[in-house]
Parts: sequence; C-alpha cells; structure tokens
Amino acid sequence: MPQMAPISWLLLFFFFTFSFLLFCSINYYSYMPSSPSSNELKNLNLNSMNWKW
Repeated sequence: MPQMAPISWLLLFFFFTFSFLLFCSINYYSYMPSSPSSNELKNLNLNSMNWKW
C-alpha cells in the first residue's frame, strides 16, 4: 500500500487551512446586518429593570 510523503501532508494541511480561512473570512464579510429604522426605535419598550434581591 503506497504511503504519502510528508511534504504532501504538509501541502494538504496548508491547502485546507487556507481554504478554511478563506471560507470563514468570506462568510464574515458577506453578512450585512440591517440597521433598525427610526420607526422601530420609537416602538421600543423602555422598561427599567429594577432587580429586587
């Protein structure tokens, strides 16, 4: 059964590490959160939370 040379394992490691980092960075920067509109900000319930210990 043929075995892979250590340099091949190292190249595979770098390839998958690079692809994982690229995938994570693309997912991180592709997310665009929607900013709340002024109507939504006015409708927020501003109850103060008084903790009673």
